[in-house]
Amino acid sequence: MIMSRKAFVLTMVLTVTLAHAAPAAWYKWRSKLNAHVVCSQTSPGEGWEQLPKAYQDGRCERLKPD
Repeated sequence: MIMSRKAFVLTMVLTVTLAHAAPAAWYKWRSKLNAHVVCSQTSPGEGWEQLPKAYQDGRCERLKPD
């Protein structure tokens, strides 16, 4: 079976997009209620503020390069 030109281009675009995908950054989040800090890729919920530095790991120890 020969792939059509449009299917080939779409396949190449998807391949290139996936090849450049990087893991999401981890952030420290501070509770507005009691200043407790957690490390997460997403917000723990309402009442938390994201601290500005991005990290590479789930323990928020290695800073993500700029």
